[in-house]
Amino acid sequence: MSESKQAPIAAPSLAKLGSVFARYANLTLGGGSATTAVIHREIVEKRRWVDDPKFTLSFALARLTPGTNLLAFCTGIGWLLGRLPGAIVALLAASIPCTLLVVFITALFSEWQDNTLVQAALQGAVAAAVAITVKTCWTIAHPIYKPGARARVIVTAAVAFALDAVLHIPPIEVLLLAAVVGFFLQERQV
Repeated sequence: MSESKQAPIAAPSLAKLGSVFARYANLTLGGGSATTAVIHREIVEKRRWVDDPKFTLSFALARLTPGTNLLAFCTGIGWLLGRLPGAIVALLAASIPCTLLVVFITALFSEWQDNTLVQAALQGAVAAAVAITVKTCWTIAHPIYKPGARARVIVTAAVAFALDAVLHIPPIEVLLLAAVVGFFLQERQV
């Protein structure tokens, strides 16, 4: 049995929770998708603090919230692991250090924005971010992409993409519609 399928172990202390979110939410490059994948590896596969269904639920609920989904996700995982104190620690650990870093980087970028080497580096980073986003999509979808549900997952993903990219329906409406459709097209229990 893979590590992510094993039962979760005891919840971490607030210090360990804060340490994980401070490191991985602030030092993972590539945006929210990359950070989510790294946090999955750390808290589901390695530390087994939560299982795949709880991780996926927290991810999905965070996507339904307005604002910064990554912070909502970290706060949700913090709640699962330590209720209100855990949520507060995860939120602060995931937000304060990177906020200070962004202020510093923005100040540097304003000085270097016309540098061709900086522009080339940014183009490379964007390409890598797209690849990391695709990998994160697989990390999140993999637990529900199983025999008997694959066609439903593929069709739902394709329709959601079309609604957002082609018809320009706001993501929150696409997510809510998919939730309603998912409710009515529940997986049959064998």
